[in-house]
Amino acid sequence: MRRRRRALGFGALALLAAAVAALIADAYGARATRGYGALRPVVVLAADLPAGRRIGPREVNGALERRRVPVRFAPPDALALPAEALGLVARAPLPAGSYLLGAQLSVSGREGRRGGRRLGGGRRPVEIAVSGAGALLAGGPSPAGAKVDVIVTGEPTGPGAGRTYIAAARVPLLAIAPAVEEVGTGATANATLGLTKRQALRLIAAESFARKITLLPDG
Repeated sequence: MRRRRRALGFGALALLAAAVAALIADAYGARATRGYGALRPVVVLAADLPAGRRIGPREVNGALERRRVPVRFAPPDALALPAEALGLVARAPLPAGSYLLGAQLSVSGREGRRGGRRLGGGRRPVEIAVSGAGALLAGGPSPAGAKVDVIVTGEPTGPGAGRTYIAAARVPLLAIAPAVEEVGTGATANATLGLTKRQALRLIAAESFARKITLLPDG
């Protein structure tokens, strides 16, 4: 009985200590906010990015981090979300630990060489890996500039085939080229699409769980 009372006493002391620690942390955070001002989200580089590197889903998930810093310390054009850098290219080497600024990024590639073409409707160029691109890559005029539907096929969760659905409809295809690691006739390609932020985030997630992502020419 005594041991039980002792254990209950230790447990109560541990809960009291945790509550006191939380109060101290909250008070410190409040003092820091009062001392340095309001906080705003910024993107900080967790790894070096070389000049000319296109920022794709791998960089967004591994090389970019979202943090909150006092407004007075944040550069005016610092990005607020890693997804804002999707499809853009580093103008110069970007060192780890630095803020990611809008002025450090640009649109390059084929659409950039055509005079810095801007996409309307809040779209930006995003590169994704697609399958079943043999027909698009076959001879004939370049498919760049066409509208395509992005089809995602998920892994099956039970008997039967996985779910197939349109993740993005009638999006502009800006460029498409065989992936470097393509072997033989495997129709794996890197496609640059003009996507909204919501479409880009949906397709980033799909690249993690989907069996394949394919492009279907519109019309």
